[in-house]
Amino acid sequence: MECINRNDSAAFTTKDGSTVRSLIDRANSSAVNQSLAEATVPPGGATEPHRHTTSEEIYYILSGTGRITVGDESRDVQPLDAILIPPNTRHTIANTGEADLVFLCCCSLPYSHGDTVLE
Repeated sequence: MECINRNDSAAFTTKDGSTVRSLIDRANSSAVNQSLAEATVPPGGATEPHRHTTSEEIYYILSGTGRITVGDESRDVQPLDAILIPPNTRHTIANTGEADLVFLCCCSLPYSHGDTVLE
C-alpha cells in the first residue's frame, strides 16, 4: 500500500500558472496510468488557457467559486462540482470568489509539462 500525505508534497507552479501539490503521481509513488493533484487559484486569478494532448482530466471543486471554460462551453462552478475535460480540449478556470479556489485534478495519463500546450 502507498499512502502519501498532502503536507509531504511541495507546491509547484504548473505550465498553466496554477499552484499544485502532487498527491500521487509517478514522482512520489508507483502510479503509472494516472495522477492526482490539488490545485489552488487565488482570488482574481485564472489558469492560462491550455490543453493536454493525450491526458483526460477531471477537476473536482473542494472550495471557492469559479468559472470554467472547456472548449466552447463555460459555466460557474462551486464545491462538489466535477468537470470532465477530454484530451486535446482547450480549458481554463478562473477564481470568481474572494477566497482561494481549490480543486483536485485527476489526469490519465499522468500530468506532465510536456503534455501541456498553452493557447
